[in-house]
Amino acid sequence: MLKFLARSLLLAAALTMFTNAYAEPIVIKFSHVVTENTPKGKGANMFKQLVEERLAGKVEVQVFPSSQLFGDADEIIALLKNDVQIIAPALSKFSKFTDVLQLYDLPFLFNDLDAVACFQESSSGKEMLDSMSKKGIKGLAYWHNGMKQLSAPVPLRTPESAAGLKFRIMSSDVLQAQFQAVKANPQKLAFSEVYLALQTGQIDGQENTWSNIYSQKFFEVQPYFVESNHGLLDYMLVTSQRFWKSLPADIRTELDKIITEVTVAVNDLASKENEDAKKLIIDSGKTEIIKLTAEEKGKWRAAMKPVWDQFKDEIGANYVEKAAACSN
Repeated sequence: MLKFLARSLLLAAALTMFTNAYAEPIVIKFSHVVTENTPKGKGANMFKQLVEERLAGKVEVQVFPSSQLFGDADEIIALLKNDVQIIAPALSKFSKFTDVLQLYDLPFLFNDLDAVACFQESSSGKEMLDSMSKKGIKGLAYWHNGMKQLSAPVPLRTPESAAGLKFRIMSSDVLQAQFQAVKANPQKLAFSEVYLALQTGQIDGQENTWSNIYSQKFFEVQPYFVESNHGLLDYMLVTSQRFWKSLPADIRTELDKIITEVTVAVNDLASKENEDAKKLIIDSGKTEIIKLTAEEKGKWRAAMKPVWDQFKDEIGANYVEKAAACSN
């Protein structure tokens, strides 16, 4: 009788442990490198809020902003090792995994975010979300940040004024070629290191969106900004194929719905955030924002556009043509 009772107790304890283990929520670590008051930062927090409302007890989202968990040089490898489950790197960061996403770094390809959305919502744009599937990376959505602006210690009214200056770039062959086209010196540097590098003169200038320029306080250490809108800074929300396939089908379906909803909100927010940030930078009085004339902008475009031909075969000429058509 005592043996039977002991076995029963052990079985009950084992069942309790199994039930508790099964009942533990799935943890999704969402790591990113920007602050919480940027479009991406707000999108990550919105994703957390909606997941925990609609999948309460089933999924827990932990958000790590401002490179708290991983820097932009490490986060993709961390994703593939399952040390983090969702990241949203700039599209430039994927150049080691696919050539096609280099399209988004081509200078003066898109006039504005409407042109970007035109291409990303097309069949060609959606195809690109799956361009890294063989490398274990699943694209979930495109998140806008905005159009990029140039900054430097001198007014950059003409391409010639950039010659010899050191500009920080993300790790991208296209961005490297873009600055080499105007005889500048591109310097690959982590996002978290840019402010100090500008402050100490390690680099002379950088390119970024108004929201990043404001949130990272780059305007405090750069006397001149040029509203060039020469490039795009967008993100791809990604997870690993392995993690995504491990999720129960009903969880995946609900996460897909939430991601679609958050993506619409983030992309609507991006334009407003950049305009608000630009106004705050102007109001600070700490820097000068130069608006290029049509003629000046034309000179910049002419100087940088040869980069298209340099990379169109790697990217796919058909993608370049379809993207350019969205700006016509």
